[in-house]
Amino acid sequence: MYAVSVSRSVVAQHFLTVPDPGPEGQLHSHHFTVEATLRGSELDAHEYLVDIDDLVAAMDRTAAFYSDRTLNDLPAFEDANPSAERFARVFGDRLLESLSLPATVSELRIEIQEDDVARVAHERTV
Repeated sequence: MYAVSVSRSVVAQHFLTVPDPGPEGQLHSHHFTVEATLRGSELDAHEYLVDIDDLVAAMDRTAAFYSDRTLNDLPAFEDANPSAERFARVFGDRLLESLSLPATVSELRIEIQEDDVARVAHERTV
Protein backbone atom coordinates (compact mmCIF):
# COMPACT_ATOMS: atom_id res chain seq x y z
CA MET A 1 0.00 0.00 0.00
CA TYR A 2 1.29 3.46 -0.91
CA ALA A 3 0.46 6.64 1.01
CA VAL A 4 0.92 10.34 0.31
CA SER A 5 0.29 12.92 3.07
CA VAL A 6 0.09 16.70 3.15
CA SER A 7 -0.66 18.84 6.19
CA ARG A 8 -1.84 22.39 6.69
CA SER A 9 -2.58 24.61 9.68
CA VAL A 10 -5.96 26.21 10.26
CA VAL A 11 -7.04 28.55 13.02
CA ALA A 12 -10.82 28.40 13.37
CA GLN A 13 -13.42 29.03 16.04
CA HIS A 14 -16.28 27.00 17.38
CA PHE A 15 -18.39 26.41 20.45
CA LEU A 16 -19.64 23.00 21.48
CA THR A 17 -23.39 22.43 21.61
CA VAL A 18 -23.55 19.32 23.80
CA PRO A 19 -25.26 19.41 27.21
CA ASP A 20 -23.00 20.92 29.87
CA PRO A 21 -20.06 21.75 27.57
CA GLY A 22 -18.27 23.77 30.24
CA PRO A 23 -15.96 26.47 28.90
CA GLU A 24 -15.98 24.78 25.47
CA GLY A 25 -19.58 26.01 25.12
CA GLN A 26 -18.27 29.55 24.66
CA LEU A 27 -16.87 30.76 21.33
CA HIS A 28 -13.13 30.02 21.27
CA SER A 29 -10.32 29.41 18.79
CA HIS A 30 -8.18 26.37 18.09
CA HIS A 31 -5.04 25.88 16.11
CA PHE A 32 -5.81 22.80 14.04
CA THR A 33 -3.17 20.89 12.11
CA VAL A 34 -4.93 18.91 9.42
CA GLU A 35 -3.19 16.04 7.66
CA ALA A 36 -4.72 14.40 4.60
CA THR A 37 -3.38 10.98 3.64
CA LEU A 38 -4.34 9.30 0.37
CA ARG A 39 -3.69 5.57 0.03
CA GLY A 40 -3.75 3.08 -2.78
CA SER A 41 -2.17 -0.20 -3.79
CA GLU A 42 -1.10 0.78 -7.32
CA LEU A 43 0.90 3.60 -8.90
CA ASP A 44 0.05 5.31 -12.19
CA ALA A 45 2.13 5.28 -15.37
CA HIS A 46 4.38 7.99 -13.91
CA GLU A 47 4.96 5.98 -10.70
CA TYR A 48 2.72 8.34 -8.68
CA LEU A 49 -0.11 7.47 -6.38
CA VAL A 50 -1.31 11.06 -6.78
CA ASP A 51 0.31 14.24 -8.05
CA ILE A 52 1.54 15.87 -4.83
CA ASP A 53 1.13 19.36 -6.33
CA ASP A 54 -2.57 18.64 -6.90
CA LEU A 55 -2.99 17.48 -3.31
CA VAL A 56 -1.09 20.52 -1.98
CA ALA A 57 -3.31 22.88 -4.00
CA ALA A 58 -6.49 21.16 -2.80
CA MET A 59 -5.30 21.28 0.81
CA ASP A 60 -4.47 24.98 0.44
CA ARG A 61 -7.97 25.71 -0.91
CA THR A 62 -9.68 23.65 1.77
CA ALA A 63 -7.63 25.06 4.65
CA ALA A 64 -8.21 28.61 3.37
CA PHE A 65 -11.97 28.01 3.36
CA TYR A 66 -11.99 27.16 7.10
CA SER A 67 -9.32 29.63 8.19
CA ASP A 68 -10.62 32.32 10.57
CA ARG A 69 -14.19 31.00 10.32
CA THR A 70 -16.62 29.94 13.03
CA LEU A 71 -17.44 26.31 12.28
CA ASN A 72 -20.90 26.58 13.88
CA ASP A 73 -21.88 29.14 11.21
CA LEU A 74 -21.15 26.85 8.26
CA PRO A 75 -23.90 24.72 6.62
CA ALA A 76 -21.95 21.48 7.16
CA PHE A 77 -22.25 22.01 10.92
CA GLU A 78 -25.89 23.13 10.99
CA ASP A 79 -27.77 21.38 13.80
CA ALA A 80 -24.61 19.44 14.72
CA ASN A 81 -21.99 19.65 17.41
CA PRO A 82 -18.82 21.01 15.73
CA SER A 83 -16.52 18.47 17.31
CA ALA A 84 -13.02 17.87 15.98
CA GLU A 85 -14.24 14.45 14.81
CA ARG A 86 -17.01 16.01 12.73
CA PHE A 87 -14.54 18.62 11.44
CA ALA A 88 -12.31 15.78 10.20
CA ARG A 89 -15.18 14.30 8.17
CA VAL A 90 -16.38 17.66 6.86
CA PHE A 91 -12.84 18.73 5.93
CA GLY A 92 -12.47 15.47 4.00
CA ASP A 93 -15.77 16.06 2.19
CA ARG A 94 -14.64 19.50 1.03
CA LEU A 95 -11.16 18.26 0.11
CA LEU A 96 -12.63 15.53 -2.10
CA GLU A 97 -14.85 18.13 -3.83
CA SER A 98 -11.70 20.14 -4.60
CA LEU A 99 -9.53 17.28 -5.87
CA SER A 100 -9.82 15.05 -8.92
CA LEU A 101 -8.66 11.70 -7.60
CA PRO A 102 -6.87 9.31 -9.91
CA ALA A 103 -8.06 5.71 -10.03
CA THR A 104 -4.96 4.70 -8.05
CA VAL A 105 -6.37 6.25 -4.84
CA SER A 106 -8.66 4.04 -2.76
CA GLU A 107 -8.63 5.59 0.74
CA LEU A 108 -8.60 8.99 2.44
CA ARG A 109 -7.64 9.63 6.04
CA ILE A 110 -8.02 13.06 7.61
CA GLU A 111 -6.25 13.49 10.93
CA ILE A 112 -6.70 16.67 12.94
CA GLN A 113 -4.56 17.73 15.86
CA GLU A 114 -6.46 20.22 18.01
CA ASP A 115 -3.91 22.54 19.59
CA ASP A 116 -1.40 20.33 21.41
CA VAL A 117 -4.14 18.43 23.21
CA ALA A 118 -5.70 15.75 21.07
CA ARG A 119 -5.75 14.04 17.68
CA VAL A 120 -8.82 12.74 15.89
CA ALA A 121 -9.17 11.03 12.54
CA HIS A 122 -11.75 10.07 9.95
CA GLU A 123 -11.06 7.39 7.34
CA ARG A 124 -13.06 6.40 4.28
CA THR A 125 -12.82 4.54 1.03
CA VAL A 126 -13.07 6.71 -2.07
